[in-house]
Amino acid sequence: MADPETNPPADAAAGAAAQTAVPPTLLDQLGGMVRELPGLISDRVELLSLELQRAGKALLQIVALLVVAAILGVTAWLVLWAGIVAALVAAGAPLVLALAVALVSNVGASVWALWRMRRLLPLLGLPATRRHLTLEAPSAAADEGSATAHAHHDLAAAAGH
Repeated sequence: MADPETNPPADAAAGAAAQTAVPPTLLDQLGGMVRELPGLISDRVELLSLELQRAGKALLQIVALLVVAAILGVTAWLVLWAGIVAALVAAGAPLVLALAVALVSNVGASVWALWRMRRLLPLLGLPATRRHLTLEAPSAAADEGSATAHAHHDLAAAAGH
């Protein structure tokens, strides 16, 4: 067996041949890129998979913490109203009146929240985006100044102003 260290003329001949070799053609370079493509894609797919797993775990923790926060918030709300009722009774109001004040206040806040929610529901359909992405009839698209004003109104509405 020949030792690579003891055969320097063969290495020198290979080095000289490499220096005189023709640079790879565009087709050779494209072929090399195509051969490397599966490795590049698999690395990115693996990264996506790992990040999706981490995002799923984070989402699960967020939901669990949201449930804990909701329970603690409801508990605090009940204690607050118990304190208000106790303060009203201590101030001389009948218990029934104090409970009625708490009930009416909470029902009123609930009605307002439901009314506000119903007003926000149409925004879930992304009306401004749908209007701008759908093709309009030529007669409807004729007034470009009106469309620009409408777009500014849509952006202001989306920002909550």
